[in-house]
Amino acid sequence: MPESVQSLDTISNSSGDSYDSDEEDRLAELEWQESLQQLQQLLSIVLLPYLGKWLGRRWSYWAYARYVRLGLGKSFFLGERGL
Repeated sequence: MPESVQSLDTISNSSGDSYDSDEEDRLAELEWQESLQQLQQLLSIVLLPYLGKWLGRRWSYWAYARYVRLGLGKSFFLGERGL
């Protein structure tokens, strides 16, 4: 009788180990997908608006400097008035 109990334990342990490793792999994959989703949200909600703000300011500075260099400053739009 003890042999049959021991054999049942070894059978259950060997099949349980493979099930546990498959389950662990599945959970690890789910955690990986969740962390990728969180990084994507971080980029789209936090970093992209700041990058857009910075690029917009750089572009407006460059565009204004170009307009002034071409002669399209205040005098072009407002005329030659003495302020």
